[in-house]
Amino acid sequence: MSAAGERPWTADLGDGTYRNPVLNADWSDPDVVRAGDDFYLTASSFGRVPGLPLLHSRDLVNWTLIGHALDRLEPAADFAVPRHDGGVWAPSLRHHAGRFWIFWGDPDHGIQQINAEDIRGPWSAPHLVKAGKGLIDACPLWDEETGEAYLVHAWAKSRSGIKNRLTGHRMSPDGRELLDEGKTLIDADTIPGWFTLEGPKLYRRDGEFWILAPAGGVTTGWQGAFRSREFFGPYEERVVLSQGRTETNGPHQGGWVTTAAGEDWFLHFQERGAYGRVVHLQPVRWDDDGWPVIGDGGEPVAVHTKPAAPEQSAAAPAGGDSFPGGRYGRQWQWTANPRPGWTVEHGGDGLRLSCVRTAYAHDLRALPNVLVQRLPAETFTVEAELTLGSEVAGAKAGLAVLGDAFSWIGLERTADGAGGIRLVHRYAETVAEHERDAEHSRPAPGGRARLRIEVTPGARCRFHADTGDGTGLRPSGQVFAATPWRWVGALLGLFATAPPGTGPAGTACFTGFRTTP
Repeated sequence: MSAAGERPWTADLGDGTYRNPVLNADWSDPDVVRAGDDFYLTASSFGRVPGLPLLHSRDLVNWTLIGHALDRLEPAADFAVPRHDGGVWAPSLRHHAGRFWIFWGDPDHGIQQINAEDIRGPWSAPHLVKAGKGLIDACPLWDEETGEAYLVHAWAKSRSGIKNRLTGHRMSPDGRELLDEGKTLIDADTIPGWFTLEGPKLYRRDGEFWILAPAGGVTTGWQGAFRSREFFGPYEERVVLSQGRTETNGPHQGGWVTTAAGEDWFLHFQERGAYGRVVHLQPVRWDDDGWPVIGDGGEPVAVHTKPAAPEQSAAAPAGGDSFPGGRYGRQWQWTANPRPGWTVEHGGDGLRLSCVRTAYAHDLRALPNVLVQRLPAETFTVEAELTLGSEVAGAKAGLAVLGDAFSWIGLERTADGAGGIRLVHRYAETVAEHERDAEHSRPAPGGRARLRIEVTPGARCRFHADTGDGTGLRPSGQVFAATPWRWVGALLGLFATAPPGTGPAGTACFTGFRTTP
């Protein structure tokens, strides 16, 4: 649900070419599949809910968010609190036997699978295919020639003590069980110069098994390709995409897709600090030895001719939201499994959040009831109007930039309750391994404020507010540098809290949420 007048950032240059990134936000670890003339993409969603975003395109350049495949994270009790770097890692999306399939690894629980006849659902309940710690980046393959099915996955050293290795299994055709104990397909410790091999995607082409897998680390790595006549190997390898002379660091981990016109393309991410992992689109050709050549001779392209595909209007996932009918749009996720009562239904426009009672209101990173979305561009402005409708002393609500450090600006009912409402700008960051807090405040006698955050290159955030006191929109506090979590980019967030106690604590109403690149 886009706010009226919002102009989304788009990669489509309107002259038959596109610029990278095609998705200029944190759509981490993308995978893509074609069904007819339609392309669908999913990405890591980690501990946010709903999970497994589903994006649609007709030309691989212009994308819209059409929903999510995962309503809640399981085990539900584990995700009742934020697990910012846990949950859904590097999913694989496939279309087989008239159904869409998504496999992913949860590093703390194992490999899970869901499937659906329609990409928009309903999706099956998650099924645990392989239990264990450190099992990540799972990808299935159904061999249409033989009827055999296979699965490959990587390992997270943080949970298993194993890394730089890809393991393969034979799998039942229904995708529900593995038929053997597994075998190491590729041990990159035996390949000179290779480290952190992960994120495999499994394919079949011209009678050969292909594994496209990144190595070298998130920020500075490269894309590898492995091929073998037999699933269990041996495999030969080649580097098929790297930064080279370009400014695109670590171009790797993603999916290969063939268009209806027979063109091959590769979607991958680039890690960009607080902005997360943005998505690039590269052309693919095949050399005389049958190896893929990705981009321009193995280096990323910045601008390129669009794929031969049906015409599509310029598009990008929405950022702004007018909250029609009191409902929030698909771009929003909670930081943990949601609970009844966090939002309040009403007949008009605007989002009403309950002021949830908690002892952790001082640290947004620990709150499950923060409604978040990705930073939509490198440079942008976000605005929202806020009304605080609580009589509980200490109740607060605001607009936040949330990551390993966080900062928010909003309204708080003052300590004596009847004394009124003040505007508050607070930030918390880690400096030399110690938490540093700061707070700025001024009266907001009307209980309303217009909030704005201006984000400039480097994810430097300047906060502003207009409390309706006649002084207009004024800057507040210092410039805040947004920071990512370990694997997740910084997020925009809305929240409402109140101190511990009993009974309802009122609501906060957000209206006119706008993002302007």
